[in-house]
Amino acid sequence: MSIDLSFEIIDVSELTARIKARLEDAAFQQIAIRGEISNFKHHSSQHMYFSLKDEKSRLKAVMFRSRNLYLDFEPTNGMEVIAIGSIGVYEPNGEYQLYVDAMYTAGVGSLHIAFEELKKKLEAEGLFAPDRKRPIPFLPKGVAVITSLTGAAIRDIVSVIRRRYPAMNVSIFPAIVQGEQGPPSIVEQFKLLKEIVDNGFPNDISPFDVVIVGRGGGSIEELWAFNSELVARAIAECPLPVISAVGHETDFTIADFVADCRAATPSAAAELAVPSFVDLIDQVRSNEERLKYACKNLIRQKRSMVEYLKDASALKKPAEWIQKHRQRVDELTTESQYLIKGMYANSFQDWKVLSSKLESISPFATLNRGYAICQTLAGDLITDIDQIEVNQKVKVRLRRGTILAQVEGGELQDGEN
Repeated sequence: MSIDLSFEIIDVSELTARIKARLEDAAFQQIAIRGEISNFKHHSSQHMYFSLKDEKSRLKAVMFRSRNLYLDFEPTNGMEVIAIGSIGVYEPNGEYQLYVDAMYTAGVGSLHIAFEELKKKLEAEGLFAPDRKRPIPFLPKGVAVITSLTGAAIRDIVSVIRRRYPAMNVSIFPAIVQGEQGPPSIVEQFKLLKEIVDNGFPNDISPFDVVIVGRGGGSIEELWAFNSELVARAIAECPLPVISAVGHETDFTIADFVADCRAATPSAAAELAVPSFVDLIDQVRSNEERLKYACKNLIRQKRSMVEYLKDASALKKPAEWIQKHRQRVDELTTESQYLIKGMYANSFQDWKVLSSKLESISPFATLNRGYAICQTLAGDLITDIDQIEVNQKVKVRLRRGTILAQVEGGELQDGEN
């Protein structure tokens, strides 16, 4: 039997590697698979190993510890789930399996899964970080509103703003807020708003420094435009602080997490955006009264001080007051001079005693009595005959002057060794 050598001959690992490369194609990445859990094992390493099956097929799956930490339920055999992950090959066994990144019970809809996935992605990028949230201005120049012109939201927002602060400027950027056209329409209005802010406000547009984006309530499908990644990034890139106002209090969208502030409803967003004019007037009047009271109290204190000073003797008869203190200055001057003289006399006496003691032990006193001091030419004191040699030159210091001498010899005195 002959072998056809035109075939390419590869080993098992090469074949497995090629299959792995094909399965890691984009078509098999980030796919959602519905199935029933079987052969579930939660390993001591905290990794989860199991299979997903339906009536006809079975697929091996693994969910590593770093992923299953975020599960909000405990997987069990027989549970129907939706697993999101990528297909790969475990090369040692040559088996393909699903590497699970996230998993939900089968009762969770596809929109909710997409919501959670986008939420995790944007949160990992830091778009929800508290330190990037900007404060809403206390008294804005004006409010920009991105919403539908035909919905109840715009009526509620404008009505609340007019009631709270009638003179507030409101600039409306009309957008489609649901359906497939919703996200690009909202993003387009954010681009227009950014262009106006960056290039300066034209004469026909009043200045604004806070933005409200949102719509009224509805189903999750109707609110889905505000779960768009495009809208989320447009909010994040907006040069002004953004208040998200989507649906009712129980509704949460991706826009709420990215925005600088989340309002439960469009009406609540209007209340957050502008202060109450009546409350401001009341606060101004209250501050005015407090300021008046503080000024009156200060004037009262200063007046009391002036009255006190008017009765002070120093101001009534300043010459007499000055004369009295001038005499006191003379007395203190005399006392100071007396004390200084006494201190000087005592110090001088102490100095004389110490000088006398110092003089008595001074080598100069010894010289005055007829003695001399013998030194080497280097200045070292000679106290013993062993310190010098014959013919060595020495200095002999007298009471007055110094003699340069040369040693011819020496002898010890009687009784000296």
